Amino acid sequence: MEQFTIFSEEQWYTIEVNYISERRRGTFLKKDTQAFFHAEYRSGHYWRVPGTIENLIWTFKNDVNPFPERLSAVQQRLSEILREDLPEILRRVGKNNLTVCVVPRAKTENYYRPDQLLFRQVISNVVDQLPNFENGTNYIVRHTNTRTTHLDRGGRGGDGKLPYPGITKDTCTISDHVKGKDILLIDDLYTKSVNIDEDAIQALIDKGANSVTFYSIGKTVPRNQ
Repeated sequence: MEQFTIFSEEQWYTIEVNYISERRRGTFLKKDTQAFFHAEYRSGHYWRVPGTIENLIWTFKNDVNPFPERLSAVQQRLSEILREDLPEILRRVGKNNLTVCVVPRAKTENYYRPDQLLFRQVISNVVDQLPNFENGTNYIVRHTNTRTTHLDRGGRGGDGKLPYPGITKDTCTISDHVKGKDILLIDDLYTKSVNIDEDAIQALIDKGANSVTFYSIGKTVPRNQ
């Protein structure tokens, strides 16, 4: 596991105005955020290789083709990763306890098959077994579809809007239980410039969270590295 910082800075985003796409700059996150990731994520053929982080993440996403034969193994592997990393994050941030929330998928809950929601379910199961962690995996629930960003370049992002500052508050219900809590916000993959994670962090702070630490299983390696 490695540590990094998600910086507060202006980012480009795309918004539709009168059915015309416009590029704008705005701030998704108002304050630098401490963050962690388990392993680097590389584009290319790696998603086809069993045992890789890329394969694990794509199996859980299950967007194009279902992978039932892989699900048991990746659930076990994710459980192992979480049991290893979460207590270490608690130690490093110096909190007595953390409430675990999960960045919701791009579409509403009823859009997905049960196997496409297993990432959150595995996190929930592990958190219930760990001391000093509160289960808030259902504290952020998507009620309005957004575009699926990792499929959008191929024209398969579906309906809804791409990330813009405030999209989490506009398209999700956030539980009042986050107020005053130290939150550990988890996503499967962090990619700089997508900005959905930054926006979710800010939404939790605006809802009254005492603090937010971010953690992802993978962190995208820039293509030039």
